[in-house]
Amino acid sequence: MNKQDKNNTSEELEKEEMTVDLELDDGTKVTCAVVTILTVAGKDYIALLPLTESGDNTDGEVWFYRYSENPKDPNEEPELGYIEDDDEYEAVADAFDEFLDTAEFDELMDE
Repeated sequence: MNKQDKNNTSEELEKEEMTVDLELDDGTKVTCAVVTILTVAGKDYIALLPLTESGDNTDGEVWFYRYSENPKDPNEEPELGYIEDDDEYEAVADAFDEFLDTAEFDELMDE
């Protein structure tokens, strides 16, 4: 994950978008915005929004991966893994939908 300037104020850091650079099976490199990290059935998953070269995402597609960090070495890059089980993927997608519903509700309450 990339952070652009570690000397930013905390307010600037909150506004800064976290990104992950992925290399796909075909060798294509894609930069993705980190939407959220979810915990489902005791496992962590990450929701990523692939970005175009201009930095946007027009189709709204979100990618889900298993997510794990090494608790013994917080400086080590987190690991992402494929979700191969359909039921597991569906559970993560449902949790993401709940996250979106909560985020929309919170946004309405802030207005």
